[in-house]
Amino acid sequence: MQYFKVKKNKQGKKVIETQLAGKPILTIPQLNKGTAFSQEERRSLGLLGKLPGRVEDLDGQVQRAYQQFCDYTLPIHKNIFLNVLHNTNEVLFYALIKKHFKEMMPIVYTPVVGDSVVDFSKSFRQTRGLYVSYEDIDNLEEIFQNRTNQDVQLIVITDGSGVLGIGDQGVGGMGIPIAKLVLYTAIGGISPYNTLPVVLDVGTDNQTLLDDPLYLGWRHPRINEKEYQHFIEKVISCIKQEYDRAFIHWEDFSAKNAVSILDRYREKMCTFNDDIQGTGVVALAAILAALKRKGSNIKGQRILIFGAGAAGCGIAEHLFHSMIKLGFTEQEAKDQFWLIDRQGLLFDDSDNISQVQMNFARSKDERPLFNEYSLHGVVKVIKPTILIGCSAVAGSFTDEILRDLASLVDHPVILPLSNPTERAEATPEAIYTATLGRVFVATGSPFPAFSFGGKAQVIGQCNNAYAFPGIGLAVVAVKARRITDEMLYAASEAICDYVVNNKYSDQLITPIPEMSVEIAKSVAYAVAKKAVESDNAGLSGDPIKLVDELYWEPKYYPVVRG
Repeated sequence: MQYFKVKKNKQGKKVIETQLAGKPILTIPQLNKGTAFSQEERRSLGLLGKLPGRVEDLDGQVQRAYQQFCDYTLPIHKNIFLNVLHNTNEVLFYALIKKHFKEMMPIVYTPVVGDSVVDFSKSFRQTRGLYVSYEDIDNLEEIFQNRTNQDVQLIVITDGSGVLGIGDQGVGGMGIPIAKLVLYTAIGGISPYNTLPVVLDVGTDNQTLLDDPLYLGWRHPRINEKEYQHFIEKVISCIKQEYDRAFIHWEDFSAKNAVSILDRYREKMCTFNDDIQGTGVVALAAILAALKRKGSNIKGQRILIFGAGAAGCGIAEHLFHSMIKLGFTEQEAKDQFWLIDRQGLLFDDSDNISQVQMNFARSKDERPLFNEYSLHGVVKVIKPTILIGCSAVAGSFTDEILRDLASLVDHPVILPLSNPTERAEATPEAIYTATLGRVFVATGSPFPAFSFGGKAQVIGQCNNAYAFPGIGLAVVAVKARRITDEMLYAASEAICDYVVNNKYSDQLITPIPEMSVEIAKSVAYAVAKKAVESDNAGLSGDPIKLVDELYWEPKYYPVVRG
């Protein structure tokens, strides 16, 4: 059933049209305005007497909602409150988030979203999005037709297999697409009426979930690869049929499936994997900013990546393609990378190595150069100028490693990117202390400011939230056919330029939350411009104007009976 339409009336004003009346209107978050329904709306929509008599404006509602938010002390309880509001009144939710974004971003996104995913089945209150179970493989068309938002232009999909640093969370992974779409709207200005979160429930190998009587997902081990690929193909077929040219964002898949899905579909449709491409965009932006501050460039850098999963390999791929764009030969670019995974430093004869890892593996002829293949052993030998952590191994960047690195390299770039916070390879304060502050740092999770050298140090977050909202805004605004490497590089440059040109701090190499909206628009302008220039856009015209016209702000529109 189509509950509502967003349309323009005869005067050209935007309105929301619905056939519903009475109590049902108050249960649809896209329709509900609560105490902000006008007296005329209350009479025409059958709401007279169902609400307190006073008609409030959005600002008044935000003030009350913030007071309610502050009544909670535990971050997870604040997260639950915001989720309930999200499922009650969507416009009020986004108005509240935007007004208090710095305070609320860690609550709706990382790190607290990780806790909400783990507690998903226990704390489940109200549904949102589509749950696409392998058990319903013969009913996929019906499932996708049952969406609430009819004009879907952006879909975030997960299978819950590789959530943050906490692994297989099964159907609880739904918390991630919901959180991502919150940022697409709050930062990127994509209308929530055009978005859809989806979880693919293909079972779970997490025995704790399978044994949990409250678990809400399919109680079955994850399906085999052949069944999985067939299921993905059917899901994509239904999406193409139901949503013409929707932008698909893949999130938190296992490393193997993340790479294979992106490789399979990136040239067939407009699709994007945030763990691979988004992580690469922000990591490159941080590196470019640090090198600009050092008066250096990417040539000759020694890049050591600790954790060669989807994120680590995605960073390597993005940096590699950026180097090619800058005129490097493939071999020159590859020679600047060293990757460490569970088996230690990766060589081309290492066991259990994936194809994408093989692309960056060192020659087996280099083995004699190393006494050991551990992180510390490799640091001593190669003297990395850039150290990136994607391992989810907390504290793996030890004080000893950091001190040795600082003694070997002038102002190394250190990026402990693992999420959530407790999985970070090192804290910013520990890095500054061990290196005596002779370092450039950005983290994957938010950390509080700390005192060093008599000054407060604020560390920017190397967070995908500074990349994907702007990329998505650009894609939807110009109806891009594909996301190209050139578009992603433009995003990295836009983030870098904004941070370096900002006067906030000469140590900052990634943004801080207060910059989020301006960063998103800068990224969107750059990406949209690149899409139009390369004839990769479905719409012609000024890309800046197209982006600005699309940008959505939370405000109430008249609700009328249709």
